[in-house]
Amino acid sequence: MKVEIIKCLQDNYSYLLINEKNQNACVVDPSEAQPIINFVEKKNINLKFILNTHHHHDHVGGNKKLKQKYNSKVVGSKIDEFRIPEIDLKLSEGDFFKFGKINFEIIFIPGHTRGHIAFFSQSEKIIFTGDTLFSLGCGRIFEGTYEQMFASLNKIKKLPSSTKIYCGHEYTKNNYEFCIRYDGKNRFLQKKLNWINFQLNNSEPTVPISLSDELKTNIFLRCDSLPVKEALGMNNASDEVIFKKLRDLKDHF
Repeated sequence: MKVEIIKCLQDNYSYLLINEKNQNACVVDPSEAQPIINFVEKKNINLKFILNTHHHHDHVGGNKKLKQKYNSKVVGSKIDEFRIPEIDLKLSEGDFFKFGKINFEIIFIPGHTRGHIAFFSQSEKIIFTGDTLFSLGCGRIFEGTYEQMFASLNKIKKLPSSTKIYCGHEYTKNNYEFCIRYDGKNRFLQKKLNWINFQLNNSEPTVPISLSDELKTNIFLRCDSLPVKEALGMNNASDEVIFKKLRDLKDHF
């Protein structure tokens, strides 16, 4: 299976998953229809499914037009069945969505929204995290709670470290600047800046990223780090309290 990154709107990423044997494909979080249509028509792809991680318009904006044009089936969270346009297949935690020979496990990761899900393939070692986990960051908490988001990130942390993460936005540079402020002694983080700048200066995405790299550099996955706690002046705070503090700081960064 091949994954193509499609830039949408200002900083969104949609993803086309293509079975190269038969050119069948599904798209993850089509923010808008036209960039997807342009790619599908150019490559003569059969768009069979539309996968949505959550209901926000910048992730489902292309659903209706794509479904009308290609008769694609829309897949999303059962909790969001009345908020995801044109939804056909409603899935919950532990369900599986099969695309060709590939099984995607549905992981329930609320916090950003109350119905947010991720699509994880053990065999392909990939996960589509929408707006829950970003490169060097995590999503804002709009409908859920700090506790939910913290638990959702911990679910992702437990996946195989070789997992490649495909997230919903290009936020890496801003996230780096936040991480380095409160985790400035992190040598793994320090080494990332040149690569981030190189990618962006060449109009290239900074995704996917590996979970192993995120565990070393993403401050929201490092709430147990003593240097991070020291930087916040909260040496004895619980990991969850540290997460809440970091999320509040990032909201005003």
